[in-house]
This record gives sequence, structure tokens and C-alpha cells, in this order.
Amino acid sequence: MSTAVAPARSLRSGTVLADLLPSSRARDIALVVGGAALTGIAAQIAVPVPGSPVPVSGQTFAALLVGTALGARRGFLALALYAVAGMAGVPWFAQATSGYGMPSFGYILGMLLAATVVGALARRGADRSVLRTAGAMALGSAVIYAVGVPYLALATGMTFSQAVAAGLTPFLIGDALKAALAMGLLPAAWKAVGRKG
Repeated sequence: MSTAVAPARSLRSGTVLADLLPSSRARDIALVVGGAALTGIAAQIAVPVPGSPVPVSGQTFAALLVGTALGARRGFLALALYAVAGMAGVPWFAQATSGYGMPSFGYILGMLLAATVVGALARRGADRSVLRTAGAMALGSAVIYAVGVPYLALATGMTFSQAVAAGLTPFLIGDALKAALAMGLLPAAWKAVGRKG
């Protein structure tokens, strides 16, 4: 049965933005598919980085936004769908690539975990203020790099320090900009919902 979330309940801790929509299985399926599609679309906003097999792209921002807005379970499912469909040949990884043999595939696995982590943090209110959102985005980015950089080193034969230089350092400024965007969007969305409620 579909029921709208009451305004008083909608703003309490334990709720993510997606929970504000009327509850149903169809809603959850649409959110998961939509989250995967958003990540795939954002991945096409990609700029090659000289000396690195990993481009700067919008997919990390989308993965963190999807996890935060949907919560841990739906965020994980959305990024799992994104990863599995891309491995199966859907060309929606960065720069219209697909498959799992590329050196940057570790970042996609990291995004799957990061979406889960930031989704769990969002259920605890980490997306309600600028500072808490900044912390959630920083932790999510750290999770992505914790998987992506070692994978890059293994896939390319780079040393760990070379992988850090090619797969982490060039992306820090872009990550700071993405975090700043999230710091504006998520708390503003909650504030708008609070005004409507």
C-alpha cells in the first residue's frame, strides 16, 4: 500500500530524502534504476588527466549523491546495478567505456562501498548541515580512493606511490569542488522540505 510520509516523520533522523516520496516497491525500483542511470550519465562528464589512466568525471559525485539521497541499501543496489550493467557491456562508465579490465575499475568498486557508507551516514543526519555533509563526502571519497588506488597499482604495475600520484593527487581539487556542491545541495533540499512541511 502506498502512503505518503507525514511531514513530522519526514524530517526526523533515520530518514533520507528518498523516504519523503510515497512508499512502494515501484518507488524503490525506480530510485535504484534512476540512481544507476544518473551515475552513468554523470560519468560521461569526463576530462582526461595527463599521465593518468583515470579521468576526472562526474560519476564519483553522482555515486555519493545517490548514496546520500537513497540511503545505504538503495544506494548500494543502484551502484551495484551500475557496476554490473557496465561489466556486462553497457557503455556508461567514464568516457563511454564498459567492462572490468580497465585500470579504473577499482574506483567503481569503491563507489559501490562509498554509496553504502554515505547512505548509512545520511540516515544519521549527515546530510542535514553543511559541515556534516562535508564530513560525509570526505569519508565517501576516502573509501573510493582506498579501493581505487590499490586496484590501479595492481592493474598497471605501478608502485603504490606512483598510483597515488596518478590516481589520487590530481583529483583532490575536483573532489573539493564536488563536496562543496553537495554541501550546498543536500542541506538546501532538507531546508526546502522543512519549509513545505
